[in-house]
Amino acid sequence: MKASDFVAHYLKARGVTHVFELVGGMITHLLDSISTANQVEIVSCHHEQAAGFAAEGYARITGIPGVALATSGPGATNLLTAMGSCFFDSTPTVFITGQVNTHELRGERGIRQLGFQETDIVAMVSPISKSAVQVQHAEELPSLLDSAFRLALEGRQGPCLVDIPMNVQSEEIQDELADIWLESARHSNSDMSCDVELFSANNHLKQELKSLLKAISQAERPLLLMGGGCAATSNRQAAQQIADQLQLPVVLSLMAVDLLPDSHPHRVGFIGSYGNRWANKALGAADFLVVLGSRLDIRQTGSDLDSFCDGKQIWQIDIDSAEIGVRIRPQHSLCCSIQKAANCLAELEGQPNSQHSVWLEWINELRLQFPALLEYATEGRELNPIRLLQKVSSDVSASCNYVTDVGQHQMWAAQSLSFKNSDRFLTSGGMGAMGFGLPAAIGSAIADRDTMTILISGDGSFQVNIQELETVKRNQLNLKIIIFNNKCHGMVRQFQESYFNGNLQSTVEGYSAPDFIAVSHAYGIPARILASVDEVDEGIHWLLHSKGPVLLEASLSVHSKVYPKLAFGRRFGEMEPEASPVAMEST
Repeated sequence: MKASDFVAHYLKARGVTHVFELVGGMITHLLDSISTANQVEIVSCHHEQAAGFAAEGYARITGIPGVALATSGPGATNLLTAMGSCFFDSTPTVFITGQVNTHELRGERGIRQLGFQETDIVAMVSPISKSAVQVQHAEELPSLLDSAFRLALEGRQGPCLVDIPMNVQSEEIQDELADIWLESARHSNSDMSCDVELFSANNHLKQELKSLLKAISQAERPLLLMGGGCAATSNRQAAQQIADQLQLPVVLSLMAVDLLPDSHPHRVGFIGSYGNRWANKALGAADFLVVLGSRLDIRQTGSDLDSFCDGKQIWQIDIDSAEIGVRIRPQHSLCCSIQKAANCLAELEGQPNSQHSVWLEWINELRLQFPALLEYATEGRELNPIRLLQKVSSDVSASCNYVTDVGQHQMWAAQSLSFKNSDRFLTSGGMGAMGFGLPAAIGSAIADRDTMTILISGDGSFQVNIQELETVKRNQLNLKIIIFNNKCHGMVRQFQESYFNGNLQSTVEGYSAPDFIAVSHAYGIPARILASVDEVDEGIHWLLHSKGPVLLEASLSVHSKVYPKLAFGRRFGEMEPEASPVAMEST
């Protein structure tokens, strides 16, 4: 079997239905084999970064490793941002790059390059991948490709890279060897989560969890903080089971805001730099905090760690021991998977005391006192993005996959969307990559064609990968696009106003955006603009009930701001605009 044919059959055996790519000479063998086998669909994008983000969106929806292909040189380096995004947000992906022929590799010679577009992509991506290998001979391809898929899904999930020289792609693999690995792949795909240790009783862990339950019952104001690890497709059900078992009020990080529906009796809200005011105040007031699947970065805790920890007993549970106690040292920690914790909790007889009625009433009073809708000030008939997004999510009749880009719109969405049971929320967390939204939405829409995908973007972020509108149109995706256009890079502009005396270089000065309606029409996608509150009802109805992809542009003031916002340098829970920051944070 030709090596590139093996790749095509292996992807099918692993349950991969689509791969994302931008064509280049060094992946032509792979494209020929995949298209000829006609078992996995090829989605051609217009930039390798977009292909990588699309693979990430696909993986987050399906739980199957997303696959992106790129040619050597610039094709491979263009994948770096997407690979970093998958690494920081723990998304299982396999990136396959073509490479020059093995006899054209510079090897140990002190030259910069031998073959045309030769680039040592393995060395470049090693710090942002779980594994990165170059295949030297066709006979090693099956084991190396299988290892990449296994590692991508194993433990704390993430991206892997397989770099395949052009001549290796065309070499032959013994049929018997190929058959062994393909059968192994089919078995792995049908029983991906099978782990004897995962489901076995763990006496030590059970004892620790018994201690946790006892401590919760003795606390007056206990709280459960659930992070991005809980929201991964492979962990969602187990994390929800833990929330139901512990019976604690639950606050959610940006990467986990969709984990519990708004109707869930224990859901409090979104916490962090731009979190719901009531949720941050509840987090500040808690005397007992269980942290599940969160690394407690500065965007969740603020800069004043002493005030965050003040009066709290903290338990941290994470699959990655390196993430425990990095910024905040918990009094207790457990290094285990979310699934293992859920199964051990289910085997325990006692459950925590859920009688925290005074605490729950206080949180509910906070929610009524600080509604998200009042955080955005408007004048006259100006649009309020919070109100618009609340209406969008309330008017969606079925489950929905929401995707955001990075910027002010991202935070408005996290603050205000009303999630149903099976809704998903995809955004770029650790990398915070502008340009993530449109291609990730493509991956989401392709992974789940029966569910509507709604992309929420901003005028600045949308321009980074705007060319992928053609990919949307060509594939006739069930994708609805909302662009909040405030005619600037709003998030950084707000930062400049706080810390740089209003010098708006490159956010307002030196920045502009095109006519998005005209651009959308040029790609053959229907589009409308909303300019005032009077047009909202009709515009949203049109957006949600139109067939195929459509685009809705919402015009906002150039002075738009995201509030509330943690006042950096102050005690945790003090938020702008009522309190002013005394330290500079990252945007």
